[in-house]
Amino acid sequence: MKKFFLSVALLATAFSATAGGYLTNTNQSVAFLRNPAQDAAVNLNGVYSNPAGVSFLSNGIHLGVNWQAAFQTREITSTFGSFAYGQNNGGRTQKYFEGRAAAPVIPSLQAAWVKDRWTLQFNFALVGGGGKAEYENGLGSFESQVALLGMLGKNQNLGFDKYDVDAYMRGKQYYFGTTLGSSYKITNHLSAYLGLRGIYATANYYGYLKNIRINAGAGGAMVGASSYFNAASDKYKAMAAAAQAAGQHAAAAQAATAARTMGVLGVATQDVLLNTDQSAFGIAPIVGVHYHHDKFDVAAKYEFSTRLEFKNTSASSASADNLTALAAYKDGAKVRGDIPALLTLGVQYRPIERLRLNAGYHYYFDREAKSGSDVSGWKNQLLDHGTMEYNVGAEYDVNEKFELSAGMQRTIYPNTDAFVNDLSFNVNSYSVGLGLGYRLNDRVKFNVAYFQTFYGDYTKTADNYNNTANIIAKAQGEERAKAIVASGALRGTDHFTRSNKVFGIGAEFKF
Repeated sequence: MKKFFLSVALLATAFSATAGGYLTNTNQSVAFLRNPAQDAAVNLNGVYSNPAGVSFLSNGIHLGVNWQAAFQTREITSTFGSFAYGQNNGGRTQKYFEGRAAAPVIPSLQAAWVKDRWTLQFNFALVGGGGKAEYENGLGSFESQVALLGMLGKNQNLGFDKYDVDAYMRGKQYYFGTTLGSSYKITNHLSAYLGLRGIYATANYYGYLKNIRINAGAGGAMVGASSYFNAASDKYKAMAAAAQAAGQHAAAAQAATAARTMGVLGVATQDVLLNTDQSAFGIAPIVGVHYHHDKFDVAAKYEFSTRLEFKNTSASSASADNLTALAAYKDGAKVRGDIPALLTLGVQYRPIERLRLNAGYHYYFDREAKSGSDVSGWKNQLLDHGTMEYNVGAEYDVNEKFELSAGMQRTIYPNTDAFVNDLSFNVNSYSVGLGLGYRLNDRVKFNVAYFQTFYGDYTKTADNYNNTANIIAKAQGEERAKAIVASGALRGTDHFTRSNKVFGIGAEFKF
C-alpha cells in the first residue's frame, strides 16, 4: 500500500510555472506572454529566446525587469470500483482530485550591453518549477491502495466493508537560472552566440497517508485499521497454535493463513509520512545563430541538457528507511531531474515597417534527459520522443507610443500510459497570449500581458489500477490476485486535465 504513496521525485514534472516542456519554463519575460513566438525576434527578450539576435539591438545598455503571477490547477477524475466502499464517498466509484498551484511572484531580469559587433548578456529567471502545488485530499493513487480494504472485507467476510483515510500532498519547487553569454556580429547580417547557464534547484515535498480506519468496531464504528489487523493476526496465530497442538492440522493451516493475511494488512495500513528537501546545481552551454535582413530574420538556438542530481535532506525518513519502494527519498539519497536539451528555430517577417510576423518551433530532447533514480527507474525511458511546440504571433506598432501583440503556442507532449500518473502529468495544449507595450520615451518602455493555456485531456485505463493487485498478492497469494484482475474488479481509469492563467507586467530601460 505504501509502495505507491510517494513517487515524489517525479513531481519535478508537475510544477512548471506556465509554458514549456516537462521541466522547462520558456516564459522568461512579459514579452513572451504578449507573443510566445519570440524565437527570431530582435528585442531584449532575446537574451533568453534568441541571444544571437541581440547583436542587432542599438548600442548601449539594455535592462529589463519583469514580474509574472501564475495560477494553475491539476484536475484528475479517477474511477475505481473500490472507491464505493469509502466511508464518505456515498457509494460512488468516481472521485475528483484537484491540486492547486500558485506562483504569485515570478521575477526575471534581462540585461545586455551592445557595442558595435559585440554584446555581453545576462539573464536571471525561474527556468523550471516556480510554484507550490497542494492536494488537500491526496490522490487516487493514494486512496486506491486503501480502498482495497473495503473490497477485501466485503468479499472475504472479514467483518467490515468500509474504509476511511487522511491523505495530503504538497510540493514546491524552484529552479533559479543565471545565464551569462556573448554574441558577435560576424557580418552586418550574421551573428553568433555562446553562453553558459547555471541552475540552482531547490524543492520540498511533504505528504502523508495516515489514520486508516475500517468499520470493524461495535455497531460498525470506525476503528484504526492497523491495530485491528495486528490484533486479529495475534488471535489467528493463537488459534493456529492451539489447533496444531490438538492435531487439527487443516484448521491450523487455515488459521495460519488468516494470521498471515491480517499481518500483511496490519503492516500495510501503518501511517506513512514524508518530509523531504532536495537541492541540486548544474550548468550547461547555450549556442545560437541569427541572420538579419531588411525584411526578415531567421534564428536558431540550442540549449544543452543540464544534469541535475538532487540530494535529499529528510526531516522524517522513517517510512523511506523501512520501505524499499521509498529508498530513493530517504535522507542522503540522490535523485536525477535533468533539464532536457532544447532546440529552437524561428523566423520573423516584416511585410510593412510597423508589422512583425513571427513563427517558431521547439523540440525538447526529453528521452535523453534522466529523471528518477536507478532504484525507481529512469522515467525518461518511458517516452518515445520529445515534446514539440509550434508558435505563431504578430506585433504591430500602432504609433510611436503603443505596440500591440498577440500569439499562440501549440504544445504536444509524447505522453504514454507508462509515463503519466496522477503525481506527474502534462497534457497537450493551446496557449494564447496578448499584451500591450507603451514607450514612455526613447529610454523607457512598459509591457503588460495576459497568457492563458487551454488544455486537452488524457485518459489512462488499467486492468490493474495503480498496481493494486500487488497488495492482494501479498495478502492472499499470486493466484488469487490474478483471478481478481481477470474478473475486472481492479479495473480503473484516470482522466487528466489542467488549467493555467498568467499575468505579467514589466519595464525595459536603455542607457
